[in-house]
Amino acid sequence: MSEPQPKPSVLFVCVHNAGRSQMAAAFLTHLSQGRVEVRSAGSAPADTVNPAAVIAMAEVGVDMSAETPKILTMEAVQASDVVITMGCGDACPVFPGKKYLDWKLDDPAGQGVEAVRPIRDEIEHRVRGLLAELLPEH
Repeated sequence: MSEPQPKPSVLFVCVHNAGRSQMAAAFLTHLSQGRVEVRSAGSAPADTVNPAAVIAMAEVGVDMSAETPKILTMEAVQASDVVITMGCGDACPVFPGKKYLDWKLDDPAGQGVEAVRPIRDEIEHRVRGLLAELLPEH
């Protein structure tokens, strides 16, 4: 019998860790059903998660009301196989051997839920594509 493969791990990074990276992490956690280790962080975390993002995610059945923004650490980057940045620019540390993706997404900060919905839908689309790459048998 072959050894079980280690879980792939993904880190989503944006500046405030309050909107885009939180939604992406929540989608990947929800859709992977525990088969992917998911982290999110920000280079300058906000005090709270964007309430419009929480509402937009609740509309599609994903609860992220208990999440809090977290500071980006070197350890989080080193522990991740894939690092997906969302507009944090040079604040994201780069380590050799990691797969880096940069998702250009509108920032939902200060936007109402109507403006957040299309960002949420684009994030879900990209997360589904990422999941198909990480877990091809999915």
